[in-house]
Amino acid sequence: VQLQASGGGLVQAGGSLRLSCAASVRTFSDYGMGWFRQAPGKEREFVAAISWSGGSTSYSDSAKGRFTISRDNAKNTVYLQMNSLKPEDTAVYYCAAGLLTGKYAHWGQGTQVTVSS
Repeated sequence: VQLQASGGGLVQAGGSLRLSCAASVRTFSDYGMGWFRQAPGKEREFVAAISWSGGSTSYSDSAKGRFTISRDNAKNTVYLQMNSLKPEDTAVYYCAAGLLTGKYAHWGQGTQVTVSS
């Protein structure tokens, strides 16, 4: 499984970004997908996850109400729509894939999100 994240960039506080993660895998719909982030000097943290069908999603407290995870299994892609961005959202964002709930065996290379105040 290869994962390619994109869509990061520089945005002002209050703005929006949509991250995409394209997966190179035959059976994308078998995989649960997640987004994580890592800020400088901090540990990687969970942001959001979505089940193989898209029917179940979960969010960190910081993401709840502002971010939306979705997937298009026909395009082998998972998305993270991020609204009302804050400077503390600045981080490298990683997508991940796994066959077991909450267990991610495959990771993308990350995309930088920078939110200016």
